[in-house]
Amino acid sequence: MSKVIKILGTGCPKCQSMTAVVKAVVSENNIDATIEKVEDIMEIMTFNIMTTPALVIDDVVTIKGRVPSKQEVLALLN
Repeated sequence: MSKVIKILGTGCPKCQSMTAVVKAVVSENNIDATIEKVEDIMEIMTFNIMTTPALVIDDVVTIKGRVPSKQEVLALLN
């Protein structure tokens, strides 16, 4: 089943770094997932987070306020 990954952030350098890490992990490991970048502040607020970037996998906030390592993202997706 395909995972739905959302990266919440307004486009700051950390948000861009998180996007790059997630895209790399998905492509390098052939993970069936859709990646959606959420930049609308009102939509971000619906997830009840105060710091970005945040990583949401299948509507569950998994990481917030920091850029994860590739290994950490891979562990969350498996």
